[in-house]
Amino acid sequence: MKRELGIARCGLACCLCSENEHCRGCNSGDCPDKQWCENRSCSLEMGLEHCFSCKVDCKKGLLSKIKPYGFTVFAKRYGVEALLDCLERNEKKGILYHRQGILGGYDDFDDVEALIAFIQTGEH
Repeated sequence: MKRELGIARCGLACCLCSENEHCRGCNSGDCPDKQWCENRSCSLEMGLEHCFSCKVDCKKGLLSKIKPYGFTVFAKRYGVEALLDCLERNEKKGILYHRQGILGGYDDFDDVEALIAFIQTGEH
C-alpha cells in the first residue's frame, strides 16, 4: 500500500490502485482523466479536496459506483485516516482492492452498509 497516495477526490483508493506506479493521483495535476472527471471538476469548483468533505450526498460521476461511494461515505463518517487504516489492515489480510481483469474484495457489493461493514472488519 502506498498510503501517501491516499484517497482520490471521488473515493477511489489511489493508495491501493495497481496503476499507482504510473499515476500520482487526481491531486497531482497530471491525472490522465482530469479533463472528464466530474468529481474532480465539482470538488475543485466547490473548493474541496475530496468529495467526502462535501455536505451534499450525491452520486455524480464515479460516485454512481458503489465502491467509491461507499469509501466516500465511510470517510465522511469515520475520517480518511480510519479508512486508510482499515484498507491497510485488509490488504495485509490478503484482501485485494482490484487488479486489471480481477475483481477485488470490495467489488462484490450492492449495499453500501454491507460494504462499509466489510471495510471495517475485512469479513463478509
